[in-house]
Amino acid sequence: MSRQGESMENLGWLLEAFYKYKNPKLKRTFLGINFENPVGLAAGFDYEGHLAKAMKHIGFGFNTVGTVTAKPYEGNKPPRLGRLVKSQSILVNKGLKSEGAIKVAKRLDSKKLNGHTIGISVGSSNIPSVNTTEKAIKDYLFTFNVFKTKTYVKYFELNISCPNTAMPSPFSNTKNFERLIKAITKLNLKQPIFVKMPNEIALHDAEKLVAIGLKYSIKGYIFSNVVKDRSNKFFVKSEIEEVANLKGNFSGKPCFENSNKLIKHIRSKFGNKVVLIGLGGIFTPQDAIKKFKAGADLVQLITGMIFEGPQIAGEINSNLVKLNRF
Repeated sequence: MSRQGESMENLGWLLEAFYKYKNPKLKRTFLGINFENPVGLAAGFDYEGHLAKAMKHIGFGFNTVGTVTAKPYEGNKPPRLGRLVKSQSILVNKGLKSEGAIKVAKRLDSKKLNGHTIGISVGSSNIPSVNTTEKAIKDYLFTFNVFKTKTYVKYFELNISCPNTAMPSPFSNTKNFERLIKAITKLNLKQPIFVKMPNEIALHDAEKLVAIGLKYSIKGYIFSNVVKDRSNKFFVKSEIEEVANLKGNFSGKPCFENSNKLIKHIRSKFGNKVVLIGLGGIFTPQDAIKKFKAGADLVQLITGMIFEGPQIAGEINSNLVKLNRF
């Protein structure tokens, strides 16, 4: 993977010739961050930072490395991934697989990332010793401290919503969330934070979490992470039955509808007090446009690229200009 990543980065000019679409109309600035275009690569694809430099060259305006955890974890028991082609979804059971913050930081330090808009997704280590809220908070803080002085890190994502970890009490719980946010605030980070929110959350509960975040001056939110509910209407019955005995949750099209509802609700409640990233189920330019119409300022994807190909960011961006979306 490392050699492949280096090869892609060294051929950046060629990748751009094939995949990238540039237009000054696409440029955006939110929370002090300059985005070359509004289409980003979400956390969960380049979780060890091998491709951190390459993703800009295939057309993404920003890309998130991770989720990165303080301690190494090799991942949940396989299988960790599986495709549900008809359902346009991927079974995900990685459980925050990570080489650990120090090793990932060392790799990124060796890359020339000037001119790239790179973020780090931070989660708590999915290991037996991190078994209380207090230990998990300290674990989060370790990773933030590793990366906070890195000039190539333009933003952080706070992952409170990974559903395939062993923590008994999640940070989507309002009390736990406020304790975590309060501790992070004391780090005096220069980079803004985007909180990665759950998909299967009641609107009023999402609203409560955003209100707590705003109380501590956190204005960025990502809607949303993967889904658990296997009765989701976007699943093709025969496919979901095939993975009935496998652990994991699901990305892609099953996330689409709830994500849009959450974006629309939070935008209506908080207006321009928040910056929203729409994530979940984007496979076409039209899917991205629906996210923007719901109220997203930016969008992210992974599954759409895996199914449709690396040209998807360029296709979305060219259509946004063609259709005068901006």
